[in-house]
Amino acid sequence: IKGKKTDSFMVFSAHYDHLGMQGNAMFPGASDNASGCSMILYLARYYSEHKPPCNMVFILFSGEEAGLIGSDYFTSFPTFDIHKIKMLVNIDIMGDAKNGITVVNGEVFKDKFDALVKINQEKGYLPEVRIRGKARNSDHYHFSEKGVPAFFIYSMGGAGFYHDVFDKANTLSLTNYENTAKLLIDFVNR
Repeated sequence: IKGKKTDSFMVFSAHYDHLGMQGNAMFPGASDNASGCSMILYLARYYSEHKPPCNMVFILFSGEEAGLIGSDYFTSFPTFDIHKIKMLVNIDIMGDAKNGITVVNGEVFKDKFDALVKINQEKGYLPEVRIRGKARNSDHYHFSEKGVPAFFIYSMGGAGFYHDVFDKANTLSLTNYENTAKLLIDFVNR
């Protein structure tokens, strides 16, 4: 989505794959990561109706569960100059943010993390925005390794079904889902 300034990009990403079938067990992946994909679609719809401050890119990767394959490929063969990305925010596990969110790479990009926390304190969207260091645990990783500022944000709360056969749509409360979206929108706009 073209923004007011077209010389840089803000990127939101998520992965749409999950574990699938393992033997006779089905791992639906409602929170991990259908909920993250739905957040990306929510943000894409919002920015299609509200002109963003810079160009917005929304990417849904596959192969995250198999070793970050989609994001590794994209950063090796990008469709645009990834060094023009102001910030990438990778979204995962948005099923219940009753206790807030955790920001992987918050310690690495502390100024951007502090800006996110300040917005949350001003608006009171979430109970907590927790900081975490660098980790190779989702699709943000290959971007940050190539020098792109990148966060990986996941929610804290709920039943916590992670890589579990009970990670189904009916187990998600979506507590603070919209507040998380509002926080991300304010972060982009600031």
